[in-house]
Amino acid sequence: MSAAELVGLAALFLAGVVLVIWCVEVFIEAVARSAVSLGISGFFLAVVLAGIDLENAILGVTAAFVDLPDLALGTVFGESLFVLAVAVGVAGITVPFRIDVPRSYLFVLVLVPLPAFALSIDGTLDWVDGAILTVLFVPLLAGIFWRERRSETTYLLSDEVEDAVDLEAKDPAETNATTETEPNGGASALEGARADERSAGRERDPDLDLDEFVPDLEGKSGRFSLVVALLAIVGMTVGSGLTVVSAEGIFVALGISGLAFGATVLSFIASIEELALTVEPVRQGRAHLAVGNVVGSTVFYVTANVGIVALLRPVDTGGAVMTVHWPFLAACLLVVAGTLARGRVTRTSGAVLVALYVAYWIANYA
Repeated sequence: MSAAELVGLAALFLAGVVLVIWCVEVFIEAVARSAVSLGISGFFLAVVLAGIDLENAILGVTAAFVDLPDLALGTVFGESLFVLAVAVGVAGITVPFRIDVPRSYLFVLVLVPLPAFALSIDGTLDWVDGAILTVLFVPLLAGIFWRERRSETTYLLSDEVEDAVDLEAKDPAETNATTETEPNGGASALEGARADERSAGRERDPDLDLDEFVPDLEGKSGRFSLVVALLAIVGMTVGSGLTVVSAEGIFVALGISGLAFGATVLSFIASIEELALTVEPVRQGRAHLAVGNVVGSTVFYVTANVGIVALLRPVDTGGAVMTVHWPFLAACLLVVAGTLARGRVTRTSGAVLVALYVAYWIANYA
């Protein structure tokens, strides 16, 4: 393959990843708006959107569907490690913070990978293993949200979902009164405050996601927002197809395994916005949102995400999976859990996590 062809594949790969991420942002915004407009439970919305990492799921499912299960499994490990090591590590380095995390969540964080690990020991994850892991995700997520509903502090709501739930919870009379006093379509006081907060966050640190390019659906009907959500799904499908096809051409041309490429390059690029979902809440004094993102994402990655991949195609879990990926995932989980158990994330622990991620990249290509 010539250098020009490789550059073309790389450009197609990046375009596909950006399209997937942008369409996911549009989808979340559209679903949130339509749910609020149509009277759908914000709590149910939170369960669906905060508990599932759509970018990873879409890329993994597409890779498995076109018979690239190693690439799909690589994204599961790579994005799990990115959230644990890079997102938490960078947050600790840039903004050391204190937080009191419920012990039950720490146990979930440490123990939730064990079923997938146990099922991987025989060297393969087949459709039966995939079904077990996929089904396991439901009670785990339901248990976390049941606890959240009874708690005064929420740990699993992402920023977008929290906005949607708050919007749904607003008194309709108050919303109407605000609209009447602001005929030019101005936001409510609550939304205005949140906008100021997000704007301040962007001034302190560059925005790492595509929020500012998402179309504004405020004031649109619920049905219109649903149509936008459906179009976003089409965009996700196209983008994931471009990403996976070009990724295969790249790692074949470079002579590396799909597992290593998915665990490093693909997962790194697809996970960049996880920095925003972790670092920005910490900067804004809402570290519980960052911890919620870490817990929710980890639960999803090692249960439903890998389970769906195994349902579509048997996955080889021997070799590097056991000698590289599981050991590094375990190490990062223990460091993060130990750090959160002490109630503070320091620059030292952040540096250790980032160093583990660098070592993980090196181990994949050694």
